[in-house]
Amino acid sequence: MAETGDKLKFAGHSSIYETGEYVERNPTYHVEDSSWKARHIQRLIQKNSLQPRTICEIGCGAGEILKQLQSSLPAVTEFFGYDISPQAIELSRQRENEQLHFYCQDLITTDTPFFDLLLCIDVFEHVPDYIGFLRDLRRQANYKIFHIPLDMSAQWVLRGKPILRLREQAGHLHYFMKDTALEALRDAGYEILDWTYTPGAIDNPGSIKARLARWPRRLMMSVAPDFTVRMLGGYSLLVLAK
Repeated sequence: MAETGDKLKFAGHSSIYETGEYVERNPTYHVEDSSWKARHIQRLIQKNSLQPRTICEIGCGAGEILKQLQSSLPAVTEFFGYDISPQAIELSRQRENEQLHFYCQDLITTDTPFFDLLLCIDVFEHVPDYIGFLRDLRRQANYKIFHIPLDMSAQWVLRGKPILRLREQAGHLHYFMKDTALEALRDAGYEILDWTYTPGAIDNPGSIKARLARWPRRLMMSVAPDFTVRMLGGYSLLVLAK
């Protein structure tokens, strides 16, 4: 799956998100995937009986995930989106309201309040020092929800081109499978509270070939989910952590 928000400044690196290069490659900032991601996030919140009054998203992109969550969570909930891309924040301003705020700032280096819940949706695979980034995020909120693309599948490794395409088009620098993604969070000091797969290849197939593969994926997933994800790819990992 492509990403809605995946921008963070890192010292010594030229940021494609600040220069506008990313929006040239991805002009919609993947708004089309936002409602799907928001539904999975909402289910994880409800499943774990979370009642956040403040929700922050780092790398909020066009802000549509937060907008979708606002329509389904209690009216008292306040939402904050941070992104270093001026183009992304310009898009997000269209969604701003009394309870939904957007800032063209680097969350980690900005003095912000402590949030109840922080969303990091398809972000840290873009950051060179992703362990340092994850450690810095720990102090920003009580609970965190991560959405992590599982690019490291047998099919994609054998084919090669899908991973290279993600590097070129979406800016992925790191490639995870479920086990390495969870271990990365643990290495950064997180306690894993819950996790689930999100089936992007089934729910949002991007090609005729992907649409034809939905039923075999569904069948295999019902029998051997971990094996299916490792072999075929097309899934991401949604994680609740502290």
